[in-house]
Amino acid sequence: MTNTDERRPEPRPDPLTDEHRPEPRPDPLPPPRDPAPPRPAVEESLLGLIDRLSAVLERSDLLELEVEVGGTALLLRKPVLPPAVAAVADAGTAAPPPAAGAASSAAGPAADIASIRLSVKAPLTGLFYSAPAPGSTPYVRVGGEVAVGQVIGLIEAMKLFNEIKSDVAGRVVTIAVDSGALVKARQTLIEVEPL
Repeated sequence: MTNTDERRPEPRPDPLTDEHRPEPRPDPLPPPRDPAPPRPAVEESLLGLIDRLSAVLERSDLLELEVEVGGTALLLRKPVLPPAVAAVADAGTAAPPPAAGAASSAAGPAADIASIRLSVKAPLTGLFYSAPAPGSTPYVRVGGEVAVGQVIGLIEAMKLFNEIKSDVAGRVVTIAVDSGALVKARQTLIEVEPL
């Protein structure tokens, strides 16, 4: 006896055949960018402005030029040669020796150079410390010499101690702030007289 009503299960499709494969997923990563995208026009104009300002500084008698627009500040400084280096550089040029009458007029510019005071300013706001630890020897003293790159103090900001390094060389004339005092960005810390 055969049962014609008996149903046989339909064969299942093979999951590996092309008609039952899932659609490929799109790549989640964007295509790679060019390694050097062109600079925006704003960036180019800022670089041009900086070039023009540095040319103005070089042609002038100013030692530094500070420009602040909105939240952006720019400080340009001329490198300052100590008088001894400047004298050696001037001696290398073939100049005739000064006459006796010219010696008194030459003292005028030399006196001006001696009266120039350069300053080291705070790069950020925080508490200024003149020594590495309470009771220890301060980094600089009035009358002492300071070199470019020498640590002159610490500024504590957000629980971090930042070494403040001199960007000028010479003899310390004034220490403008007390140890432990709050200083603001661009406030003078020490005044230096070139050697």
